[in-house]
Amino acid sequence: MRIAVVTFVGLLLLANGLAGARQTDPGTPSQPTVRAGPGHHPSGERVPVPEPTEKALSYYRTGTILWVVDNVWGLLVPALFLFTGFSARIRTWAARLSRRWFLTIALYFVAFSLLTFLVDLPLAYYEGHVREHAYGLSNQTLAKWTRETFLQLLVGTIVGVLFLWVPYLLLKKSPRRWWLYTGLAVIPFLVLMILVQPIWIDPLFNKFGPMNDKTTESQILALADRAGIEGGRVYEVAKSEVTKALNAYVTGFGATKRIVLWDTTIARLDREELLFVMGHEMGHYVLGHVWQLIGFFSLLIMATLYAIHLTAGWLIARYRDRFGFSDLADIASLPLVLLLFGVYGLVVTPAAMSFTRHAEHEADRFGLEITRNNHAAATAFVKLQTDNLAVPRPNRVMVLFRASHPPLGDRIDFSNEYRPWESGAPLAYDHLFKAPR
Repeated sequence: MRIAVVTFVGLLLLANGLAGARQTDPGTPSQPTVRAGPGHHPSGERVPVPEPTEKALSYYRTGTILWVVDNVWGLLVPALFLFTGFSARIRTWAARLSRRWFLTIALYFVAFSLLTFLVDLPLAYYEGHVREHAYGLSNQTLAKWTRETFLQLLVGTIVGVLFLWVPYLLLKKSPRRWWLYTGLAVIPFLVLMILVQPIWIDPLFNKFGPMNDKTTESQILALADRAGIEGGRVYEVAKSEVTKALNAYVTGFGATKRIVLWDTTIARLDREELLFVMGHEMGHYVLGHVWQLIGFFSLLIMATLYAIHLTAGWLIARYRDRFGFSDLADIASLPLVLLLFGVYGLVVTPAAMSFTRHAEHEADRFGLEITRNNHAAATAFVKLQTDNLAVPRPNRVMVLFRASHPPLGDRIDFSNEYRPWESGAPLAYDHLFKAPR
């Protein structure tokens, strides 16, 4: 379902620091896991960037095509709802069922969500299930995929019903400044989502439990203590039954703060690689990337809403007979807002991706400085490339519009080359580290 998810993009990109990194397909022999200790590899040993396989190149090309299709489809669907007057008919139906303004918005959104979900379902099924299985990247059964897909619809609809009335109330009360107030309202909303997602939403889709490898867990907690993250807990997520993806992240804050590792990641990476990965994820937390992304994406959303404010009135005046409404404060305008959000979203996407790539690069630097294990970092990225069927040096235009992380080839190069501690040069984040106990 493609309903105003742009609001969540910044946080999702950050929370899924290694999301999408997948294991080798079943036809490819797996590399043996080596439990290496510190100093196992010579410090100057360079890890080469692997050439992409034919399967990886095919996955990359088809992914690029699907990215174009997704963007065109994401504009076409709301445009059809809008220019056919169907959105206005849904509004009229909702208003007949309830004369209360809030319930009219809720009923409209439920109907609109369900209809767009059904329209999107064939493409979502191909992308999320058929294609992933065709490339050997998923273990998920059709029943499990169907359950999670409908659960996502339910969660998204509930969130929309709870919060969509806010911008429409602001449109009614302040037609000239609604974009500013809505942009400001995004900030506490995103903070709330960060707080509740680890304890209310994530468990709906994942099975969380204590980490089985207590030795690795103690080393992760010791690393977290060095990074200044106190009171954190390590959770292991049982994902191997549904996916071959690798993921590790630090999420939440305050009482909801937690360190999360998927069991697929634990099985695939050796202990030193795991510690670098966790050092990277801890870097996001310690360096305040969550708050930076909240601020940055709130500004982008505010700028996008202002652009919608400037252009929506002209479109409504010209096409009001086809649209079936004459005011942006009418809930029937939702497809117009989504359509313009999609157009302007493409315009600001390079800036958004550049910001997140910078955050990821600095998290890599943090991970290298706290572990000082260049070889483990580089080999971890090599495994991510292999398992993800990734192209290490993609087209620069695609990097501009699609890459929330630096290309893996660049990350492997950086892991090989960044070692200021060997020459006595100052470290960027050494002042943030506590002395080992």
